[in-house]
Amino acid sequence: MALHETKDANAGDSDTDVFASALSGQILPKYRIPDDHSPTEVVYELLSNELLLDGNAAQNLATFCTTWSDDGVHRLMNQCLDKNMIDKDEYPQTAEIEARCVNILADLWNAPAGGAATGCSTTGSSEAAMLGGLALKFRWRTRRQAQGLPADRPNLVCGPVQICWEKFARYFDVELRQVPIEPDATGLRPHQLAEYIDENTIGVVAILGVTYTCDYEPVAEIAAELDRIQAEHGWDVPIHVDGASGGFIAPFLHPDVVWDFRLPRVASVNTSGHKYGLAPLGVGWIVWRTADLLPAELVFDVDYLGGDMPTFALNFSRPGGEVIAQYYLFLRLGRAGYKRVHEACVATAQYLAGEIAAMGPFTLLYDGLGGLPAVSYRLTDQAASGFSLYDLSDRLRMRGWQVPSYPLPADRDDTVIQRVLIRHGVTRDQIALLVADMHQAVEHLTAAPPPVRAAEPRSGFHH
Repeated sequence: MALHETKDANAGDSDTDVFASALSGQILPKYRIPDDHSPTEVVYELLSNELLLDGNAAQNLATFCTTWSDDGVHRLMNQCLDKNMIDKDEYPQTAEIEARCVNILADLWNAPAGGAATGCSTTGSSEAAMLGGLALKFRWRTRRQAQGLPADRPNLVCGPVQICWEKFARYFDVELRQVPIEPDATGLRPHQLAEYIDENTIGVVAILGVTYTCDYEPVAEIAAELDRIQAEHGWDVPIHVDGASGGFIAPFLHPDVVWDFRLPRVASVNTSGHKYGLAPLGVGWIVWRTADLLPAELVFDVDYLGGDMPTFALNFSRPGGEVIAQYYLFLRLGRAGYKRVHEACVATAQYLAGEIAAMGPFTLLYDGLGGLPAVSYRLTDQAASGFSLYDLSDRLRMRGWQVPSYPLPADRDDTVIQRVLIRHGVTRDQIALLVADMHQAVEHLTAAPPPVRAAEPRSGFHH
């Protein structure tokens, strides 16, 4: 017969329940690493509990970024935790998959036949945009120096761009010439270019999915105006398309919109895999229509990881899982799957646009058709409404909704708008719940108008 020893019933009781543990009875260290270790499950549960203070990603209607991924993505990301994207000698198959993704994007964006395009993955579209800007600057500088002309005052012309372009200009010593928005416009218009372009212009940035309003800038018309300027002045100014979001929307929903490498003046395109490419956070892409458009002096050959490999990036080590997940999504969804996903998002955006238009106090600026799956609108008459969109954002946040309010760029910065983005995973039912909460919020703010507040910094959303 087996023998059994009795145990102290009180021994270790504090470790049997997370919230009776020694660590849970303390304020978690914030300025100094603890002296000793703690059990895995205790630390995990305490951190999970603290993370409940974050907003609910499913209700974040401010972000363009992926907030839902299927189980295949989760499993592949876990499998790739130890893969370093920069180390192509150690992880050659991951590097091969990155190359496949570049090939797929070059084809998706109608690069010239024959495999002449080149590109790479990045940490996101902001890094990709900066790489595109650097290529523009270096090509312009080389051309100027070959002609014996000054090359010390480069400028970049754009409309209402995302903050990454302002960072690029400041970090890399380029004058950013942002064209003000005309009264009835939401982005750069071709006829405005002539006033801003000169011999020192390294390129024009065209936005496929303006951050503020979500519609497309007319890339083909911008290219035509640059053709005209070249014929008149001799300035050959290339276009970089910032397709952070639209680069994964237009090919599937708007194939007849000519914005990509079908236009010879388009030198490069960047996009976010982690936005409407549906990949998890941490991956962007840039493609140049031909390899010669990426100056060789920007590419570094690295040999101290075990093999000789070219690299062009602003950082070095980064995870490979997001690139693997991107390829997984290309294979799983295909063209038809991406089209269905984005069409479902557009249908939901159209539903929301109709509800907002019928609500009363709002004027639609963009209804979700022709650009990104989103809706943007303003108050028709704030004075008559008795409240601001900032007040409405605050009220909606009480229900967990994150709906951004912000002014348009110059010269329309007197107009405050709201924007709602519809992403994969944002359902019709969820938006119907948002609409119900908007009705209640408007009724409350109308019945009990908040006090008028002087201009002050408001809680904002930066994407």
